[in-house]
Amino acid sequence: MTEFVDKDLSGARFERVNLRDARLHRVDLRGAVIRGSALHNVRMRGVEMRDVEISGGVFNVVVNGVDIAPLVQAELNRRMPERVKMRPSDADGFREAWTILLRLWDATVDSARSLPAESLHTRVDDEWSFIETLRHLSFASAAWVGRMILGDPSPWHPLDLPWDEAPGWDGIPWDRDARPSLDEVLVLRRGRQAMVGQVIDALTDDHLASTVTQTAPGWPILEDFPMKACLQIVLNEEWEHRLYAERDLAALGDAA
Repeated sequence: MTEFVDKDLSGARFERVNLRDARLHRVDLRGAVIRGSALHNVRMRGVEMRDVEISGGVFNVVVNGVDIAPLVQAELNRRMPERVKMRPSDADGFREAWTILLRLWDATVDSARSLPAESLHTRVDDEWSFIETLRHLSFASAAWVGRMILGDPSPWHPLDLPWDEAPGWDGIPWDRDARPSLDEVLVLRRGRQAMVGQVIDALTDDHLASTVTQTAPGWPILEDFPMKACLQIVLNEEWEHRLYAERDLAALGDAA
């Protein structure tokens, strides 16, 4: 076990570092940025939290004896009533959710078109640019619908973009330097939306209750995985990344 006692690690960078069961005592974390990290079973005692922003999956988070996760969920649903539609239980519910997402994304793309083209390649607070976001959503649809549900072992397009912390795989594109135009990336995006839409349009409750298997080299590799979970992942990706995109487009608009 490595110990750091009375050390100044200001500005240090930790990437793909295992800090399981680490003990932090009298540690100054002001200004720290934590991304793509797991904070399961973390216990914080005697801490001061001020001007803290958390974005991600929040479950069973107890603050001063109060589980704030249900409060957060309720408030998000109050602010965005359509959010509750993103957890469908049957085929008709998935069709309704997908229709909502298409409508919302059309409006978001219209907002993006009002900005200079170069702005759509700009990262805000080191988050994905708008173009990168669309590329990632195309990757997600290819992975969970094209590969897992439709069975294509290699459904990829050169513009597909895995998540930043992905390990990388042979045969799966990951061009972080590509700078396609909005219209170019929308061609791919709309094709993937049509693919997902066709699956959802034909969906039955029995089909939704089935499982899918994909063992060919690549990602994902899963056996007897619920089809419903594949589609739920796509809905989650589409919903959350649109919110991020709207947030960042607003910031770009304010800066213009």
